[in-house]
Amino acid sequence: MTVVKRSNVVEDFHGTQVEDPYRWLEDPKSKDTLSWVEEVGKQCDSYFHNAKSKEEDRERLTELWNFPKYFVPKRVKDKLFYQKNDGLQNQAVLYVQDRNGEKVVIDPNQLSDDGTVAMTNCTASSDGRYVAYATSTHGSDWQEVYVKDVETGETLNDHLQWLKFTPIKWAPDDSGFFYSRYPHPDTVSEEEQGQHHKVYYHRIGTDQSEDELIYERPDAKDYLFFPSITHEGDYIFLNVNVGTSAQNRFYVKKYGTDEEFHRLLDDADAQYTYVHNEGARFYFLTNLDAPKNRLIAIDLNEPERENWEEVIAEQEDSMHAVRFLNGQFVIAFLHDAHHQLYVYHLDGSKSHPIDVPMLGSITDLTGKHDEAEMYFGMTSYLSPTAVYRYDIEKDELSTYAESELAIETSQFETVQEFYTSKDGTRVPVFITKRKDLPLDGENPVILFGYGGFNISLTPAFNPAVLRWLEKGGVYAVANLRGGSEYGENWHEAGMLENKQNVFDDFISAGEYLIEQNYTKKEKLSIMGGSNGGLLVAACMVQRPDLFGAVICRVPVIDMLRYHKFTIGKFWIPEFGSAENPEQFKYLYEYSPLHNVQQGVKYPPVLIATAASDDRVVPAHAKKFHATLQEKTPETTSVLRLESKAGHGLGKPTSKLIDEWVDFYAFLDKELG
Repeated sequence: MTVVKRSNVVEDFHGTQVEDPYRWLEDPKSKDTLSWVEEVGKQCDSYFHNAKSKEEDRERLTELWNFPKYFVPKRVKDKLFYQKNDGLQNQAVLYVQDRNGEKVVIDPNQLSDDGTVAMTNCTASSDGRYVAYATSTHGSDWQEVYVKDVETGETLNDHLQWLKFTPIKWAPDDSGFFYSRYPHPDTVSEEEQGQHHKVYYHRIGTDQSEDELIYERPDAKDYLFFPSITHEGDYIFLNVNVGTSAQNRFYVKKYGTDEEFHRLLDDADAQYTYVHNEGARFYFLTNLDAPKNRLIAIDLNEPERENWEEVIAEQEDSMHAVRFLNGQFVIAFLHDAHHQLYVYHLDGSKSHPIDVPMLGSITDLTGKHDEAEMYFGMTSYLSPTAVYRYDIEKDELSTYAESELAIETSQFETVQEFYTSKDGTRVPVFITKRKDLPLDGENPVILFGYGGFNISLTPAFNPAVLRWLEKGGVYAVANLRGGSEYGENWHEAGMLENKQNVFDDFISAGEYLIEQNYTKKEKLSIMGGSNGGLLVAACMVQRPDLFGAVICRVPVIDMLRYHKFTIGKFWIPEFGSAENPEQFKYLYEYSPLHNVQQGVKYPPVLIATAASDDRVVPAHAKKFHATLQEKTPETTSVLRLESKAGHGLGKPTSKLIDEWVDFYAFLDKELG
């Protein structure tokens, strides 16, 4: 363990004096920080140096990862665009198929030697001639956009910068596209580099400096604008958000006119998602007065609320997503955290279910509003994404693409069980294991969770989990409050002052797995990333007696200062802010950094972060590791600081395998 300097930083929060002795680690470029990072890097290398299982795990993980990975295609005119990874490619490749066969459009693996430049978005023009695509380097949220001519294979001179979190929406005449971006960093202060989001139009063949400003709100510098075009190209609209708030605004105007955007929905009183329009009649999926969502129609000519029409009422299961295809609504419902598909008529009456082939998740669904053909992907804990083609008129389902694995997955099973949380709430948990695994309390377990930001943990495939199952492990995923598994009420029950419910749900999941003899506390590990990193760190400091090991990935740790870094302020609607006296109280009460107790021996923890993470800055992980080393030197704390990687966006296959090799080396060592 390294002796680390402590600074005398003390901050007053509404009368409470809070020490912050490792604030100096927030500066990644300082001499002290660089020296400290070098030392903890040596400690990490030393910890993993003699791990006996690494080479065997690496070889097997490479085999398990080596299968074709398919993405849902999208038809554009007479062309079919789709992505595919042949197996061990670092990045998926974009293809196009037409009457002349298949050809590569964009191969991101050619953009860097190590696969750390990823294609994060791509959209074809409506005539199929061009593809505009965004790239991210080293996992950064910052993106750059380029344009490629599909026929000639030429990459045009078009190059757009300073983009984050933007769609690319082609104009109806395909002369260019709409996007949103931030100002050039040199034109604003560092504090304002995540503000002043604006919408632009880029015409193909011109320099970004000539892009036309479409919309801005100097009076609302924290607003985020996401442009889009209606299906018929008759309207342009903006989804308007403040940070990660679930409540949004919606502005709209006739396309090609000089009129101002009409602020159709400007109260930020609910979530509104555009689904379709028939002329001025707009259909929205909303949770207004319906926590599990409903479908409504608003006429732009009579937009007053008393004229709104409910098309499909709130159902027992949450409406997770709605697409308008072939003159009908295709709706994905969430039933106990897995997807079911139904077709509804335009008038809101139910037509028929689509018999999906597995208990799993819809990964994507594409099709045209006036054609019967649609494609969708499904996945589960034991099945990589399979792509299906469905004819809505004939009610015919066929397999378009599916993978063969280097393992027989029929030896495993996923079961869904329910347990009771601390306050009596019923919470689902998916448990994946070998079918013949004895429930003798001796099995090593990974318990995974997230619990926040309205994000649902529906079944998803990860080839690394198969290796854990092979090794006799159990993989459990708890559907905690804070997600949207059961609608907005479920989300709100795990945010702001209710955040402790999420930790209680996760702790109760661990207790349940022990009570049901899946494992014992010495063999129970917990894993989570980002908001899930906060989850496992909070549970670790609240219940150090319950867990045998902790894998804490790209975590949010300092809940009093998180909003001061990069896009942290976007999360204030979810977490709250320590600048608010009432919110400070509960943030301080659970903030992992501020609840490490002197002399308590915590379970061994692997804190995994990345040097280029510009979403959750690595300072969170660094300060947590330093605090653990100081206050509880008997606790095993390993900081894994990855280079040329970010929060996880577009992480190459080679780095994913490296990461899981270390995870399993850590668990093998600490769980025995």
